[in-house]
Amino acid sequence: MFESIGRSFALVKTSWNILMDDKKLLVFPVLSGIVSLIVLLTFALPLLFTDTFMNNGDFGPILFYGLLFVFYAVSYFVVIFFNTALVTCVNARLNGKEATIGDGLSNAMRHFGSILAWALISATIGLILQVLEEKFGFIGQIAAVLVGGAWGLFTYFVVPILILEDKGVVDSVKDSVSLIKKTWGESIVGGGSIFIVFLAIGLVACIGIFIIWVISSSTLLAAALLVIVVAVLAVVASAMQGIFVTALYTYAKTGKIPSSFNKDLIVNAFMPAEKSKQGNI
Repeated sequence: MFESIGRSFALVKTSWNILMDDKKLLVFPVLSGIVSLIVLLTFALPLLFTDTFMNNGDFGPILFYGLLFVFYAVSYFVVIFFNTALVTCVNARLNGKEATIGDGLSNAMRHFGSILAWALISATIGLILQVLEEKFGFIGQIAAVLVGGAWGLFTYFVVPILILEDKGVVDSVKDSVSLIKKTWGESIVGGGSIFIVFLAIGLVACIGIFIIWVISSSTLLAAALLVIVVAVLAVVASAMQGIFVTALYTYAKTGKIPSSFNKDLIVNAFMPAEKSKQGNI
């Protein structure tokens, strides 16, 4: 356990160093967040009429889930689009090249069709999971978590494959599954390290904000600080996750470790199930 924690901090430090050397990578999660917020606000008003839709006979559920699917599709497209731009720049840097923000966005535009196709598939899965949660109660929630987790694992490398190899969505999913099974094993050890570390930082920040709220009695100040902290952590964590995923893909595909990363961190990010079990004996 302590080894995994230590690896988590080392992983964050390495990704952080790369991010500090190329701060423009932060632009992509910032743009993604801004556009996603615009999308949310655009759909917010229609969603307020959800109850009305649901009460208008047989068309209620159809309109509701149709609107929800469109919202998911647009939201996924935005996130995948800017992730594509991020992966493009990270891949260039890991290979000793330089890519501008414009290069990243241009490459994302060149893959517009593939990104749209992947967004539609992701939206379909998201809608199915949502229906499972709503229709089957607690059992549905458990099923949604399990299915969603498996889907996220097996599609871990889809975006890098889709963009860097110019493959279609189906082939990208197949290759992603193949890389997970053959190269990385079945049990993730360090894949969520960045998320866990930033979650811990966020919890500490929340405690600090709570203390400020108690001392100042200003709810507005506390709320503003909370929004700022969440936004900053989300942007930085997203950029660092993009760096790490691209490095993982590079090693999984070529067997070569990007010079910016420590070999042990990459290789141990996914531990084969047999080794994981042996470690628990």
